[in-house]
Amino acid sequence: MEEPLCCCEYIDRSGEKNHLVACCCDCEDLDEGCERWLTCRSLPPGTLERIADTVLDRFRIPWLKGAIKINITLLPPLILLPFFLHIAALHFLLALVILTSLPVVVLWYYYLTHRRKGRTLFFLSLGLFSLGYMYYVFLREVVPRGHVGHTQVVILTCGLILMLVALSQAKRDPGFLASQMSNGKSPCQGSNDLPNRKVLGSSNGLHGAAVSGIASYHAKNDDAKGYSRILAEGLDRAEEDWCTKCQLIRPPRAGHCRLCGICVRRLDHHCVWINSCVGERNHRAFLLALSLFLLTSVYGITLTLDTICRGQNMLIALFYCPGTYADYSSALSFTCVWYCSIVTAGMGYILLIQLLNISYNVTEREARLALREDTGRKLLGGIVVDTGKYNRGFLYNWGQFLTLGSPTSQRSAEDIV
Repeated sequence: MEEPLCCCEYIDRSGEKNHLVACCCDCEDLDEGCERWLTCRSLPPGTLERIADTVLDRFRIPWLKGAIKINITLLPPLILLPFFLHIAALHFLLALVILTSLPVVVLWYYYLTHRRKGRTLFFLSLGLFSLGYMYYVFLREVVPRGHVGHTQVVILTCGLILMLVALSQAKRDPGFLASQMSNGKSPCQGSNDLPNRKVLGSSNGLHGAAVSGIASYHAKNDDAKGYSRILAEGLDRAEEDWCTKCQLIRPPRAGHCRLCGICVRRLDHHCVWINSCVGERNHRAFLLALSLFLLTSVYGITLTLDTICRGQNMLIALFYCPGTYADYSSALSFTCVWYCSIVTAGMGYILLIQLLNISYNVTEREARLALREDTGRKLLGGIVVDTGKYNRGFLYNWGQFLTLGSPTSQRSAEDIV
């Protein structure tokens, strides 16, 4: 039997036992890179990628039963967010530059990772740490001024806790479809072959009814021409819903997530803020988390502005609060208010799009496909796209959304298709 690992040992990516003390040893790629840099020679192809992989593999902390690897994308928000907010609190112009630059940097990083189809914990870390740090500043800088009562602190705390509970529910299984693989293929291996009739009638019952209908029609009608026509229609339907990477036939409205590498029932989109897909099973929790976040954030912003800008209207105080930067504590609170306002505005836009999509019974994925194929109808200035395929009226659409995941909802979706 292998010896158990101590708290400072780990199994590296080569399958060998290693120690944290030796994290700077055996760095041939790094040594070669430094030598070539000093001698002004170019690096061999793939050297930087190997160095980055080695650093990420050795970036660990001691833990029970072996050192655990830390995802490096978790660290930038924990270090940079407090630093930039404290710098922004020094002067109004610094606050203007930093608070304008932060959304630009976050959007740039989003498009960079999205284009490379890579998953990252940066946005989840940024969101959770922003919540914790804003709550810390509120308790440390705003509450001691004496204008916020205990009841208001309890309400704000309960809203934050409920939002985190809803977020944890949204992080659960969004409705992943189990891959039906054969010959030991992995779920990410693609295939350009169409499914045969045996696959069409698989145990999951996905489109099995259509195939059985074809067989019964053939039994009742000996007309080979008519049977061939319906069989061709069934194969065309299977070709449209066949996922070459997961090797399965998707149910209605399901889609393949390129980042997660798996198909999801009623896929809406992949949300970087929760580092997971939003699908049939977690869409309601995702919407609830967004709503609770907006309510809690607006309430906290109102309490803070009412404390540091006494006697002013909340909307006016957000843009004009004289004497704020004369006191560092007030300046830090006001800077955090603006940071929260920027984040709240972004999340409010996402919530608005979600509410409109649900009202028209369309998912983000379906809206993007409709825009790409020019098959949808733009509404409200292009904010929402109505595909017209599943829209059955406002009340019916919301009723179907509130019953997502239930057998009744799945049957009704199949009947629509």
